[in-house]
Amino acid sequence: MTIRFDDQVVIVTGSGNGLGKSHALEFARRGARVVVNDLGGARDGSGASSEAAFKVVAQIESEGGEAMANGANVADYQQVETMVSDAVDQWGRVDVLVNNAGILRDKTFAKMDLANFQIVLDVHLRGSVNCSKAVWELMREQQYGRIMMTSSSSGIYGNFGQTNYGAAKMGLVGFMNSLALEGQKYGIRVNSLAPVAATRMTEDVMPENVLALLQPEAVTPAVIFLASEDAPTRQIIGAGAGVFAKVVIQETVGVFLPPESRDAEHVAAAWQQIADTAGQQELQAGGEQTMKFLGKAAAELGIKLD
Repeated sequence: MTIRFDDQVVIVTGSGNGLGKSHALEFARRGARVVVNDLGGARDGSGASSEAAFKVVAQIESEGGEAMANGANVADYQQVETMVSDAVDQWGRVDVLVNNAGILRDKTFAKMDLANFQIVLDVHLRGSVNCSKAVWELMREQQYGRIMMTSSSSGIYGNFGQTNYGAAKMGLVGFMNSLALEGQKYGIRVNSLAPVAATRMTEDVMPENVLALLQPEAVTPAVIFLASEDAPTRQIIGAGAGVFAKVVIQETVGVFLPPESRDAEHVAAAWQQIADTAGQQELQAGGEQTMKFLGKAAAELGIKLD
């Protein structure tokens, strides 16, 4: 069945170029009314211009779609609130939010100014929080919503020279995990994308023949799926070059150490067993870890848990 967004309103942040532009155009082609948000700054976040957003709106309209341009800085909550209220005034609702806006300030941690650490957190992490907060009550009242975070392999796995970016991107996974749990009873599903794409963020770090494989349009299908009515929730999809994969964070079975052996030396001695991946599992909430640990300890000690 074809996935459609007829009569739905979609906000895509950072959609004047690259991934965001690709997402915005595809949502519009599938019937959505799209808020094309873009501050219009350079990739380090400096400057501002609405030109890119208006060009995307013009393209959408030329293809018969509906869109509005918006230049809100996602790191400024008041601007974000205005963006959401403008969308509601125009179209009455917001169904989908794609948190895509981001900047880069790459340097090794030793050479990084803390101001450059903070601004990356502000745009990626705080910006996604701001936008999600601005639509949250609306989506709860509607009993429907789809929110997308844009994480990264730099956060999930790490990347040299990107401590600021990596911290923000992994922070988004933690934000998603809890927000998805809070949204379940309201029909709100929250997911994350971990994309690999040729954008102005990556143009200096990859050769041309590799960039040719990594077109943003090869990532967008994952976003469309995760924003759809039948989407899962609390999932991370890696996407790039036409490859799609589920990213899973797992925990090993672990080892119980009795009180007389509960010291660092015994942890060191048991490390190979602690790190054994046989039987590891994906937990669905923090409380599951607590119950797992209590259950394992109780079983070892012969204690019955009520």
